[in-house]
Amino acid sequence: MSVTAKLSLNGTDFELPVFEGSEGEKAIDITKLRSTTGYITIDSGYKNTGSTKSAVTFLDGEKGILRYRGYPIEQLAEKSTFLEVAYLLINGELPGKVKYENFAEKVCHHTLVHEDMKQFYEAYPSKAHPMGVLASMVCALSTFYPLSQNPNRPPKAVDMTIIRLLAKLPTLAAWSYKNSLGHPIMYPKNKYNYCENFLHMMFANPTEEYEPDPVAVDAIDKLLILHADHEQNCSASTVRIVGSSQANLYSSISAGVIALWGPLHGGANQAVIEMLEKIRNDGGNLQKWVDKAKDKDDPFRLFGFGHRVYKNFDPRARIIKKSCDDLFEKLGVDDPVLDIARQLEEVALKDDYFIEKKLYPNVDFYSGIIYRALGIPTEMFTVMFALGRLPGWISQWKEMIENGEPIGRPRQIYVGEKVRDYTG
Repeated sequence: MSVTAKLSLNGTDFELPVFEGSEGEKAIDITKLRSTTGYITIDSGYKNTGSTKSAVTFLDGEKGILRYRGYPIEQLAEKSTFLEVAYLLINGELPGKVKYENFAEKVCHHTLVHEDMKQFYEAYPSKAHPMGVLASMVCALSTFYPLSQNPNRPPKAVDMTIIRLLAKLPTLAAWSYKNSLGHPIMYPKNKYNYCENFLHMMFANPTEEYEPDPVAVDAIDKLLILHADHEQNCSASTVRIVGSSQANLYSSISAGVIALWGPLHGGANQAVIEMLEKIRNDGGNLQKWVDKAKDKDDPFRLFGFGHRVYKNFDPRARIIKKSCDDLFEKLGVDDPVLDIARQLEEVALKDDYFIEKKLYPNVDFYSGIIYRALGIPTEMFTVMFALGRLPGWISQWKEMIENGEPIGRPRQIYVGEKVRDYTG
């Protein structure tokens, strides 16, 4: 028996279909609302609007659940690698051993970018923000692979575009960082895995040997897994709506990078470090700032605590906390800003106010202090986020293309001037 919702307008009843997802989420289908009633809905920011039916990620903020393709994030972070998770998100199933080795080998052998792209980097000012450079470079890739500009090519051709993008984004990101320092770029090495290669390109230099620390590699790998997708967020929705115009994958992902650059989306972990530095510069009196955070009349807010989606503990934070602890123990980091972070974490986990308000440390808190401990500068934090989110963006774009979804075109209610005559 089909379920419908009833809408009464001006004495007339209309029935609207009700759709239920595989995890019990319910939605009223208003696809034909305007054609049958003459009305549209208003939903500022689309907070209550389902833009698509997706099989990629399930998120329940009330219960603290995050699953990729049905697999709990806790299991993937413990047992999987970032590249394996990327394969899962993009293809819908975990690869077997042979498929995974073939996939990883392809990614490994496409990490180089065209030498002409070095000229683009040289043209940017040394202080150009790495996210602006990264977005431009990702979009520029489409000009080096003109056939990729048709998103409806045979599946094998689309798969190669996906492989190239996964392989080259760490190279583009690391080169953006090197450019900001005025340092020579480091080419990728096939002997390294995905995360090792990125750290090599970030921190190696031509005059000395660099070997990525396994603890650092593990921390980066886990952070990338935890950031790989997060349902229909701002940047994922941006990728889908840009892609719905039949824009190519590179251009669509470039738009996602720009959306992520916004401080309300991808800049939270950077805001954490800036907050900690502010506390340190004020003298390091942590209690003063905790009291300010508790004062409802004080505009100060703690970054990295609580989450707009997760009303309980952020499941990703539970996972990355252990990597954070392991990293600190292994590296023996001596940094007063990170000392303040650990003190603040202890307060938040024990203080009744934070517990009652469910202001637990979230993934942005731990990712910010991990990146700082590894020597990654704050302006690269959002770039790291983009590296992790890439498989999710790709899978969202791929799903939208394969489903043949129509071009995105929101409606509006006009509130401007009525018709008037030009009198000049």
